[in-house]
Amino acid sequence: MTLPEAKSYEVAKRGSGKQQAATTMAFVRLLKDLMRDKNFGKRFVPVVPDESRTFGMDAFFPTAKIYNPKGQNYLSVDRDLVLAYKESPMGQLIHPGINEAGAVAAFTAAGTAYATHGEPLVPIYVFYSMFGFQRTGDAFWAAADQMTRGFIIGATAGRTTLTGEGLQHADGHSPILASTNPAVLTYDPAYGYEIGHIIRDGLERMYGPDSTDRNLMYYLTVYNEPISQPAEPENLDTEGLLKGIYLLAPAKTDGPRAQLLASGVSVPWALEAQKVLAQDWGVSADVWSVTSWNELRRDGLAAEEHAFLNPGDEPRTPFVAQQLAGATGPVIAVTDYMKAVPDQIRQFIPNEFASLGADGFGFSDTRQAARRFFKNDTHSIVVKTLQLLARRGEVDAQAAAQAIEKYSLLDVNAGTTGGAGGES
Repeated sequence: MTLPEAKSYEVAKRGSGKQQAATTMAFVRLLKDLMRDKNFGKRFVPVVPDESRTFGMDAFFPTAKIYNPKGQNYLSVDRDLVLAYKESPMGQLIHPGINEAGAVAAFTAAGTAYATHGEPLVPIYVFYSMFGFQRTGDAFWAAADQMTRGFIIGATAGRTTLTGEGLQHADGHSPILASTNPAVLTYDPAYGYEIGHIIRDGLERMYGPDSTDRNLMYYLTVYNEPISQPAEPENLDTEGLLKGIYLLAPAKTDGPRAQLLASGVSVPWALEAQKVLAQDWGVSADVWSVTSWNELRRDGLAAEEHAFLNPGDEPRTPFVAQQLAGATGPVIAVTDYMKAVPDQIRQFIPNEFASLGADGFGFSDTRQAARRFFKNDTHSIVVKTLQLLARRGEVDAQAAAQAIEKYSLLDVNAGTTGGAGGES
């Protein structure tokens, strides 16, 4: 097979310019270009149990069409719209209705077609993040047992990004559940260009000519919060991106040093915290994008096992420790998931370590208030950083208390990041 050409990924590298776009939309734009690839595009099989319009995938209806072996035998209620619901025996999308079990069954059928039919297909199962491994994790385990290959996309991800929908959508734990499946590689990308590299890596590992470990499923969590999507940086650390962590924004000022590690939708909060720490407190913080806490942990455990079984060899340093070598100061890890997600790498980091996340239930009418409730917003990152630096004697002992008062940290309605809840 000939994998998609490099130009198919250009849309992911360009960013969103002056417009804002959620990572769900960045992914869908990339998928649209990949499906247009003349050699490989026909092998993609998007599977959507529900919410195609929420994800922006209704744009596929007129051209790719929805698979129905008997064709469309009814008039759709949206037939007068430009993006009307279209079914066809030649359809490329699978739309089984609100039926997660059926959707994973379709994903498994497409993802094993390389063996059962001698026709490699690439299923891309897109669903509300909360409804993935929590509801159908056992089915994904069965898919792994059958050596299924494909992409699992947990859209509208995170615990604070869909507050208007209630607790049924407050996903704070799917990376933990996904970590129990040995065949699943879990990524929490912040930007479209990260998604592009991860998808390309997945295609090469699952379907490329030189791969030695093909039976994988890539799980990507993507969000519904519009942000400014940057263009791909020059001299991007692609190896770090694919292995789980790379330096996104080095500090530009001098002062007490700290390391901010963030993933997914929390990366913009860390970048804002970097500015606040420098301007208000004279603290110099590096910002790292953690694309996969799970893969960093697996790498760390593999290093420990190698040292355990080869006591005479020089121990291999876990990748996350290699990346942070020479990075001084405390590490503050932040995510829109439970603290247990970033805590997976705690044992492999020599620096003092603290995690911020979203544990427990949280009722809020806005993203901003939800993050203030969970204490994982920009100002919470600032306060936690000051606390750790004060403990080291590198900032005033009262700095954290002053910051709590300055930013009204105890007021759940005084957050600094995010916007209105609900679908986007």
